[in-house]
Amino acid sequence: MLSRQFIGFLFWLLLAYLGSIDRIYAEELHDKSPDKPSIQLASTLQKPVADITEYLVSEKLDGVRGYWDGKSMHSRSGREIAAPAWFVKDFPNYPLDGELWIKRGAFEQVSAIVRKSQASKAEWQTVKFMVFDLPDEASVFELRYRKALKELSHISPYLKVITQYQLENYHVLDTDLQEVVAKGGEGLMLHKKSAFYKAGRSNDIVKVKPFYDAEAKVIGYTQGKGRFSGMMGALIVKNEQGVIFNLGTGFTLAQRQSPPRIGSLVTYKYYGLTQKGTPRFASFLRVRQAQ
Repeated sequence: MLSRQFIGFLFWLLLAYLGSIDRIYAEELHDKSPDKPSIQLASTLQKPVADITEYLVSEKLDGVRGYWDGKSMHSRSGREIAAPAWFVKDFPNYPLDGELWIKRGAFEQVSAIVRKSQASKAEWQTVKFMVFDLPDEASVFELRYRKALKELSHISPYLKVITQYQLENYHVLDTDLQEVVAKGGEGLMLHKKSAFYKAGRSNDIVKVKPFYDAEAKVIGYTQGKGRFSGMMGALIVKNEQGVIFNLGTGFTLAQRQSPPRIGSLVTYKYYGLTQKGTPRFASFLRVRQAQ
């Protein structure tokens, strides 16, 4: 007669075997999932580009990245987006890289639509596929943009080529950035005219936002003065690049009385870098995590 211990052991083996079957099945399903599209990713502008006239400028849209492979629409992760047949029926049979977009400030709406397996016609009628590149074209960006304008501008009411334009100097760039942000936009994109399309993170296409954010570790404090006497005046922090600087603004009175502890990570915002590499006009945003 089998002992309870041995029966328990056999039962454990059975569960382990069934679990391995589940893992194999899951792996097979994973292997059958669509591959991630080989798309180009923008970098964040950390310092002024050498010559602004070498770039074309467009608005950075707050939509959902879309990749049209010539037959169907996919997300950045490779998931197929259930765009209706009537929506894509006039799209070309070659790849397009772009953004599924409704309007400024409507990211939540477009994100909800593209996640649905069966969004309504009324919902999809609010969406446009804003094309900003032709991944399979073996030419520089300026020529790819011209081809997109020529071939795609009037083929579908649901497809539009994002307007690209040239600037003469950084002063105009700053003015345009402020205008876009004032209207509810996210920022601007700079795309090098002479660049070829290449998958992965690229320094040939950069995003320009009104401010950037990053993380730093708290390594000390300075004492407050005046109305902040007896409280924390500033955090002494060290960022991922090893630069040590003070964060003295952006805090509530309660945070000055009980500041983030040494060793914790904080998120700060800044407006570019100084010539020495120090974040310009850095300001505290939030505690990221305690260590």
